Amino acid sequence: MPKKVLISIIGPTAIGKTKLAIEIAQYYKTDIISADSRQFYKEMKIGTAVPTNEELDSAPHHFIQHKSILEPYTVGDFEKEAISLLDNLFKKKDIVVLVGGSGLYVDAITKGFDEFPDINPEIRIELNKLLEEKGIEVLQKKLKKLDEKYYTEVDIENPQRLVRALEVSIGSGKPYSSYLKKKNIKRPFKTFTIGINAEREIIYERINKRVDVMMQEGLLEEAKSLVENKELNALQTVGYKELFKYFDGEWTLEHAISEIKKNTRRFAKRQMTWFRKNKATIWVPYNYKIQNAIQAIEDQLNE
Repeated sequence: MPKKVLISIIGPTAIGKTKLAIEIAQYYKTDIISADSRQFYKEMKIGTAVPTNEELDSAPHHFIQHKSILEPYTVGDFEKEAISLLDNLFKKKDIVVLVGGSGLYVDAITKGFDEFPDINPEIRIELNKLLEEKGIEVLQKKLKKLDEKYYTEVDIENPQRLVRALEVSIGSGKPYSSYLKKKNIKRPFKTFTIGINAEREIIYERINKRVDVMMQEGLLEEAKSLVENKELNALQTVGYKELFKYFDGEWTLEHAISEIKKNTRRFAKRQMTWFRKNKATIWVPYNYKIQNAIQAIEDQLNE
């Protein structure tokens, strides 16, 4: 067995990653690091499907609701803090669990970051101005034209990611995707990736049901409490931005809920495009038996 192992649990939203992560953490008596970039924020509980108190109590969790939406927090910040935490955890444990649906944040831990050229800051200012004046669709079209490869992988509803990809593409004259994964940083641990998957119809059904449950649990009230900060990047998130349009009188509540479901389904599709790039992933069905999942991990550990 490799000396230190990170077990990374991935898969589309609403597929059951939290449940599997807890079962594995309990089996190996270890900790869970969340790589879900929206669960970091303490003000966003219902709409980001933060684990329940019972789930949080069933295994030690890290990077859950530890930041405010008012605090700047980047994927680079997360990488530094998570790697530092892993260094400490691996002093006591041989195995740690990483779980989350944010591919960029998972990759930040398992692979590290790529080196990008210096870009004229004026380009970002112009792109943000374009976003403010003409909306996100203009940026989406620009990215599709300049870097279709990255366009098919990125969450195109996330303006920060769009602006970043566009400023590099425009400033360097090369597609943003051409800079990705030129070299991987050597981590002092081995990563085993376990992916949960299901037929598309099942994923979509689970997403629709989860949105209905979120509404029953008070997502509308949670979004209303955040509406004055709706311009913040953290709130450019499916489940919130649609309800902000309802509060602004642009959409009916019924239409907003329908759009949340549709945009979440689109997000799940993009997640799977990203996750399928890792050919070493061990895929298990959504209705897995835990002993089979553990056996798959043990087989890897014993190789």
